Amino acid sequence: MMNRAINQGAQAGRNQPVMSDQELNNLFNQPAAQNRNAGPQVADRAMTYDDVMMKTGVLFAILLAGGVVGWLVPMLALPAALIALVLGLVNAFKKEPSKALIIGYAAFEGVFLGGISGMFESMYPGIVVQAVLATLSVFGVMLALFKFKGVRYGSKMMKFMMIAVGGYAVFSIINFFFAMFTGSGGARSIEVFGIPLGIIIGIVATVLAAMTLIMDFQMIEEGVKHQIPEKYSWMCAFSLMVTLVWLYIEILRLISYFRD
Repeated sequence: MMNRAINQGAQAGRNQPVMSDQELNNLFNQPAAQNRNAGPQVADRAMTYDDVMMKTGVLFAILLAGGVVGWLVPMLALPAALIALVLGLVNAFKKEPSKALIIGYAAFEGVFLGGISGMFESMYPGIVVQAVLATLSVFGVMLALFKFKGVRYGSKMMKFMMIAVGGYAVFSIINFFFAMFTGSGGARSIEVFGIPLGIIIGIVATVLAAMTLIMDFQMIEEGVKHQIPEKYSWMCAFSLMVTLVWLYIEILRLISYFRD
């Protein structure tokens, strides 16, 4: 049988056109011929909802671990906040998602959250539980609106949200450094007709953060629908985490005003 197979192979070879050495070199030097059946099938696997859920779960586990550190060592909150700010900006403007940078952001943001949560808890006992429950409630309501009511943003609304979120981010950064260097509460401590401006800003920011959740859900839905590469599930999870952290901080601060 082996001799017959060899003879058949030889006969088949004689029936094929003979290629020159130059033609063979050109064939194997083509990029697609270097690994035609491996690599792209794995690297270009389409993103799924499970991918985003899994990545989000991982990031929040890291966030909570960092939160424990910040809660126990609150003095780490400020340097962690600065590092998280830098990593957040880098991740936001990167065209390709970086798993390491996103995980790093979750860790340092967790330390910051743990630190400020501990400080608020020491001043207003029970406030952290209230803020967490409120954040989860808002998340559930917005997810229900998106899933069952079909709430979606058009292109104009999306542009408005991007401008509004960007403007608030710039305000928050400027106010953060102003408050840090002056030792005051920044613009939030100013009173208008006896009402702290922080309450008005907090309500607007909370509503804006809640509306941003729709943007995150829509981004994930569009990504799965258009079968974007799986690696972008890290960016979707990062965006969702940033919005929830923002929402939690605004609710935490807002509750503190009413507790006062």
